[in-house]
Amino acid sequence: MTKHSHDADVAFIQALAELLRENELTELQVKREYGDNDSLDVRVSRTVQMVASVAAPAPMAAAPAAAPAAAAAAVSEDPSQLPGAVTSPMVGTVYLQPEPGAKPFVSVGDQVSEGQTVMIIEAMKTMNHIPAPQSGTVRRILVEDGAPVEYGAPLLVIG
Repeated sequence: MTKHSHDADVAFIQALAELLRENELTELQVKREYGDNDSLDVRVSRTVQMVASVAAPAPMAAAPAAAPAAAAAAVSEDPSQLPGAVTSPMVGTVYLQPEPGAKPFVSVGDQVSEGQTVMIIEAMKTMNHIPAPQSGTVRRILVEDGAPVEYGAPLLVIG
């Protein structure tokens, strides 16, 4: 890096960070070659905070004393470990309806068939239909429309 401007490198890294933010990417790695034995390796990354919407549990009538502890354990439970959890097969942006203003693919309480599209994940400008892995009832939807999702993130629960 002795033969080129440090200011140019800083501007390049700032441009990469802007590209990362604008395209909602989590990581970007680039190698910039300047010539023989002169290059710049840059890795820019950021963490994305995932927001999950969780339906409030139904009120319990005359619960025993141990119920609050059990309820707290259920709320803190990892949704991806629940039976019937559908996880994201890729990184992208989730859409709950086929187009803006349209009816959602599924709602809580809907019956779904195996293979039925339950949502779309956009990755690299490609709309990927996410099928229900099993038939059943949609118990919970754990993502918001337009939210970024990571690989393996829980999307919904079918029971």
